[in-house]
Order: sequence, then structure tokens, then C-alpha cells
Amino acid sequence: MLHWTIRILFLLFSVPAFATLQEIPLVQYQDGSVEITSVGVLKDESGTLNIDDINNQRFETQKANFRNSSAVFWLKIRVVNDSDDDSLYLEVRNSNLSKVTFFTSHNGTISNQLDVGRVNGFTNRSYQGSLNFVYPFFVNRKDTATLFVRFSSDTPLFMPLFLSNGMHFAEQGSNEFLRIGIFFGVILIMFLYHVFILFAINKERSDYLYIAYIAIIGLTQLVLNGFANKYFWPNNTWWLINGYNIAGIASGLVTGVYAKVFLRTPTLSPKINQIINLMIVLYLLCIPVHFLVSSFYAFNLINIFAASGAILIIVAAIDVKRKGYRPAQFFLWAFSVFLLAVIVFVLRSWNIVPYNLFTSNILEIGSGLQITLLSFALADKINIYRREQEEAVKENGRLVWEHNIELEKKVLDRTIELQRANQELQEAQIKLVDNEKMVALGQLTAGIAHEINNPINFVAANIKPLDLDIEELFQVIDQYEKLDTSTDIVPQLKIIESFKQKVDIKFLHNEIRTLLQGIREGASRTAAIVSNLKNFTRIDQSYMKYVNLNEGIESTIILVRNTFPRDMVLKKELGTLPLVECEPGKMNQVFMNIITNGAQSFKGKEFSSTEKKTLTIKTREGEGCVTISIKDNGLGMPEEIKEKIFEPFFTTKEVGEGTGLGMSIVKSIVDSHQGSIRVISTAGLGTEFIISIPLHLKN
Repeated sequence: MLHWTIRILFLLFSVPAFATLQEIPLVQYQDGSVEITSVGVLKDESGTLNIDDINNQRFETQKANFRNSSAVFWLKIRVVNDSDDDSLYLEVRNSNLSKVTFFTSHNGTISNQLDVGRVNGFTNRSYQGSLNFVYPFFVNRKDTATLFVRFSSDTPLFMPLFLSNGMHFAEQGSNEFLRIGIFFGVILIMFLYHVFILFAINKERSDYLYIAYIAIIGLTQLVLNGFANKYFWPNNTWWLINGYNIAGIASGLVTGVYAKVFLRTPTLSPKINQIINLMIVLYLLCIPVHFLVSSFYAFNLINIFAASGAILIIVAAIDVKRKGYRPAQFFLWAFSVFLLAVIVFVLRSWNIVPYNLFTSNILEIGSGLQITLLSFALADKINIYRREQEEAVKENGRLVWEHNIELEKKVLDRTIELQRANQELQEAQIKLVDNEKMVALGQLTAGIAHEINNPINFVAANIKPLDLDIEELFQVIDQYEKLDTSTDIVPQLKIIESFKQKVDIKFLHNEIRTLLQGIREGASRTAAIVSNLKNFTRIDQSYMKYVNLNEGIESTIILVRNTFPRDMVLKKELGTLPLVECEPGKMNQVFMNIITNGAQSFKGKEFSSTEKKTLTIKTREGEGCVTISIKDNGLGMPEEIKEKIFEPFFTTKEVGEGTGLGMSIVKSIVDSHQGSIRVISTAGLGTEFIISIPLHLKN
């Protein structure tokens, strides 16, 4: 229910940004990702204006945040390209807008129209690497382009706008999916945990409802951030149009019903229970309003019921807590924490607090904390139940003694069930490890695309001039074929010689050879990249075999070097190594995880003018083993962190940047090869990983 409270806050308190009629400011793009904070705005109440009408309209300069409205809005954005790229991307980070259309204007000429929006279907988008709406456009370096955005929606009209290039945008999209994956993983873990609790320990009606609550709240968040639109119903028009409101209604219903059962309002707070019943009925009435009247009006009704229902549940929790029901305090904390997250989200949408990693993910963080606190409430409820049972046991000691044998049998059965449940949790952990591997493969995709783009462009650039040169060569050949031997051929040969001088036949020959050499070079480099990729993945070599680990290190460096800082120095001191018995694909993953961590260790450290960011990789043969050293001069680690780095789910990265499974996977792979791994690190000076792998595995 609280997931929709943010919408009513926009309706009640949102104030339009101060607007002026001054010239719309230029957005100067140089590099990275640039947030556009001021745009030209035109409100089309009738919804009849088209792009040709817009050229004669006057736009007001303001921030791109609006009240919820059924009107059509136009945005005007002026961009000057000061970067080295001529391919840029405009991103609207609101994945649930109903209709969005982009246009580009160069010197008054409109081009590159792109129709997207929630109702258009996800696969119709030109760029599908992000959950948000992305508009690719071209603008020459040092040139200026004007972008127009036409949009309307029955959902909130806040418009976070960002301008970026392809490389930065690909990285941002990868982080976006990683963030959603982490949130979904938390939801899945909590879901499986409470399923385990339900079947192994406690079987009450509130437990069934809480499992349903986790599932629906998790699905609602996936609808809000656009994940469901891409993966659940990308081409299902019915769900794309109706899914947003249906998720809100389902969220409100399950929250109301779960609050009634958990807080025991029918017996502890009958009056508030009647009001909650009324709220549930009102939520059900939103269904016919949505389908028979208007989705816009239904959306606004859901907003009103969500805000009032959230307040009502908090009041109910306070009332029940005052009556001595201890689990109500956790319930109160859970909803209060999420309400605070909603307030931060609204303040970020009003540009009162900055748009950053924390504020952009505040709803997912709030949902995770809410579900966690509700889990504490459920655990406390179980503890109360157990204490009541213990008191009952003390009061009925004689009965306990008589039934001791039966209880021992139940304990044995319960132990077996717990062991089975523990095995299921271990299997779930294995799945999480596999997911971490998939995330790593996703990071490789960006590197492969970056590496293979240059030689492909090199080949493509040579094809056109080669085609022109061959065409001129064919013209010379055609003139020779047209010689009339029955007449004097000397004048004809002079004409041909004149034409050969005109096209400069010697230069033509040299240029054709040069272009062909360039094409061969590009093809060779592309084949080398593919070979390195195959050497890295070793898809056909998942079993133990003898390999040269230097080859795996070289392939790994090529595939992940796009993640290296531009000013980083890579030193390779690879010695002559014997063949090592191992699983090549898994060893390559060890190298990738450690090298990537080393490249990321420079963030947050200030280097002097004489000190350079350096990553050093050394290999040498030891006594019956091969030793690999990967060392950086980054931030380093204190002793208390160094002792925990191989623990599952432990990470020092920011929220959304790491799962905490990478080094745990490294340790498990090294152990499976009967090897060892040591960590030498000093805070502020850097970290060195030393891996030893035996040449032969012991049976």
C-alpha cells in the first residue's frame, strides 16, 4: 500500500517549478552522464499540437517535474556536443510513462522521430539495454541540436533526464540491472526463508499472508521500476496498459488483509478494523472504475486510498501496541521506515535532495528494510508463541512427562525436516553463486563490444573507398575491351592512357593494396578477439585438463581492460610456466574477479603527481606448483576487513555495486584445485593476492 503513497504526496504537495520565458539554456555535453535540470516546457491541454505546430510556440524554462495531469506536455532541450562522440543518448528515468515521442531538430528540420512509452511494447524500442526510455541521436562535434519530447501519462509525470554517450550508458545499464537483481535476490531470499519457516516451524494464517505480501510487494516494485514491462509482458498490450493500476490495487489489498490478521485488529482494535474493511472495499471498487470509467481516475483513487490507508495502518499499529501486543512495534517501525523512504524519494523528485545512487534506489532500500523488519515482527511473534508454550509446559509438567516419548519423536521428525530445509537453503545459495557468475559474464559483454567495435569499424571504413577504386579499375578494363582492332588502335590507346593518367592508375593500385591490407588487419584483430574470448570461457573444456595459465591471464586482461581506469598502468611479468592440471574456465573466472577488484581499488584514493595507478601481474614456477601474484597500489584494506573478504555476501562496495559473492567464489575455485590463496594488504598502500596452484591434482 505504501508503494503508492508517493503518488498522493505528488498530488497534494507538488508545486510547479518557477518558470521563465528566457532563452532555454544550452546543455553542454563533454563526457560521462549529465543530468539535465532545466528545460523548455509547453503544456498542451487539448493534446492536438503536432511537431510542426511546436516551432511557433513559446516554451517556458523550468524543471521537468509536473503535477499528475491528463494533459500532453512538450519538452524542448538544446544540446551542444563538446565531446569526441557524435552518437549520444537521451534517457528518461521514469519507465512507466504511458506515451513518449522524441524528435530531433537540426537547423529547423525535424528528423529521427521515435515513439515509445509503456503502452507501445518494450520490443518496439530502438534501445532495449535499459528499463527506461532511451533516445539515440546524432549531433556532430561542436554542433548544436534541439530535441523535443512529447509525453502524456496516467502515472506520475516526474522526468529525470540524463545525457550520456554509448560507453557510459552501457555501464549505467549494467549497474541498473545489477541493482534490480540484488533487490530481487533479497526478496527471493526472504520469500524462501519464510516458506521454510512456514513448513518447518510455524503454520499460521498470518504466515501464509506474509508470503503472499512479500511476493506481491516484490512484483509491485518490479512494475514500478519497469522490470516487469521488459521481462514479464514486453508485448502484452493488456498488461502494459493495466499492470500499473492492478499492481497498486493488489498491493493495497494484501497490505490491508495482512495488517488485520497480524495486528489482530478484529479483537484488539474493532473500530479501526471496521475502517480497514472499508478501505479494502474501496480498493475493490477501483477495479470497475479502472476498466469501465478511466484508468486516470482509478489511478488517482488508488493514490488517495494508499495515503489514507498507510496512515490508518500506522494508527492501528500504535493502538494495538498500547494494548500490550509486542509484535506491533516491529510492524510500526517497518511502515515508518518505508514512509521515510517515500519522503526521501519525493524530495529527490523535487530536486530538494540530489539524485544519486542512494536516492535513486531509495524505494528498493525502503522495501527491503520494511520486509526485513516485518520478518523480525514475525520472528518476535513466534518467540512470544514459544514463551507461551514454555509457560504452559511449566504449568502442565505432569502432562509433559507423560507425553515425553511422543515429543521426542516429534523432535526427531522436526530435525529431519530442518535438515531437509537446510539442504534446500544450500541449493538456493548455489543458485545465487551461479547468478554471480552470470553477472560477471554480463560485465564481459561490455568489454567484448568495446574491443570488437574498433576492428569492425576499421573494415567498414575501408569498404567504400575500395569499392570506388575497383569501379575505376573496371572502367579502365572496359576501355581495353572496347578496342576496335579493325581500325588504327594508336588513337584509342592514347585515349586509354589519358584516362589512366586521369584516375592515376599507379596510385589506384597502391591504394587498393593498402585498403585490402587494412581489411585483412581488421579481420585478423576480430578473429584474435574471438579467439581470446573462447580461450577465456573454455565452454568446451569444463573438465580437468593441462593448460598454460599465462594464456588465461592474457585472455582475461583483453576482455576486462575496458573497466580499467584510463590512467592506470598495467605491468605484466609473466614467467615461463609448465602446464597445470585445472578447469580452465573456472581459473579464468578467478583471474577476472581479482583483476577487476584491483582495477576498482583506485576509487576514492588520491594519488600524488609522481605516483601512478599501477596493477602488476606476475607468474612463476614454484616447487610443484605455479604461483600467480596480482598486486595493486589502491586503497588497501585494514586487518578487520581482510579477515572477512572470503565470507559469502561480505562486500565493502556501495549498495548496488557488489553482491559479496565474487571473492567467495574465488576461494571455492582455488580450494577445489587443491591450491591456496593469500592476501597481503595495507590500508592506503594497496593489496596483493598470491595464488598457488599445484601442477597435478591428488586423487
